[in-house]
Amino acid sequence: MSENQKNTNSANIAILGASGYTGIEAIRLLVNNKNYNIVDLTADSNAGISISEIYPHLGGINLPNLKKIEDINFSNIDAVISCLPHGKTQKILSSLPKNIKICDLSADFRFKDIESYEKVYSKKHEAIEIQKDVIYGLTEINREKIKKSRFIANPGCYPTSALLPLLPLINDNIVKEGNIIIDSKSGVSGAGRTLKNNLLYGEVSEGFSAYGLISHRHRPEIQNQIIDFGSTIHKVLFTPHLLPIKRGILSTIYFSMNDQASIDDVINCLKNKYSDEQFVKYSESLPSTHDVRGTNLCKMKAFFDKSTDQVIIISVIDNLLKGATGQAIQNLNLMLGFNETDGLLNFPMFP
Repeated sequence: MSENQKNTNSANIAILGASGYTGIEAIRLLVNNKNYNIVDLTADSNAGISISEIYPHLGGINLPNLKKIEDINFSNIDAVISCLPHGKTQKILSSLPKNIKICDLSADFRFKDIESYEKVYSKKHEAIEIQKDVIYGLTEINREKIKKSRFIANPGCYPTSALLPLLPLINDNIVKEGNIIIDSKSGVSGAGRTLKNNLLYGEVSEGFSAYGLISHRHRPEIQNQIIDFGSTIHKVLFTPHLLPIKRGILSTIYFSMNDQASIDDVINCLKNKYSDEQFVKYSESLPSTHDVRGTNLCKMKAFFDKSTDQVIIISVIDNLLKGATGQAIQNLNLMLGFNETDGLLNFPMFP
């Protein structure tokens, strides 16, 4: 944001790990947002250069040069979006001044249970003293807690797509005890910007593959959130797949209803829960990733298969927005007392 655009009533923000996909999404969403002044951008390995040298499409915007985290004057910062990789944030974020609002996009603070985190990530938790104060940032579920919080652990992209439809149904005792099957497909940007052979164009294009079977770290995140929500009777089977598209997640969720429930109860529960929400919508048509591309939206629709007595829910999000940076800014807006939707009311990009 240029000097003549700065709003003196806005918040000074630093984006840590600004050179990754979620970091540049944060820049794109914040650069014209009257609520925020982008004061610092970090990328330790590229410190000293302009972000436009990495991403030429950001040329012509008056942005600060990239720097190392230790070179930031945090006394001048009101809020931080951390886009650092998993395993890199706990010491850094726990050392920040206590007046700074934080939204962390890594998995480092998503587990209330320290033992669960250490088991899933095979890493010792290095900020136990602040974990108890961290709120899981699923906005439409935890809004009131988020408003009062200083530190948000932004949910994973797959968990966001699954938990938004599931938690209201579990809360209303509609989902029968037993297995919940979540079959999810994501665009390649969900793997980040790290160079990997299996993400090369020649490897991904014209193909479709599963990965992380029975070991993907988002399964225990989903399971733990269901437990934290008050239910220990549902078990999650989760399989992620890699789609040859740049962005988007489509999750297909299967479960049985309790005997007294009907598909109308499922639909009415979701419609009632999200009727006043700007960013979660019950769709009257079959939702597609095209419907949410470039937006902070989650769209969902429920069906009933009479032959198996199973409910099927289709849920779609943009993994980089509602699944990451968009939800982070939605949460920061709440934490800082801004309008929740500010800077996020984008139409889907189509085609």
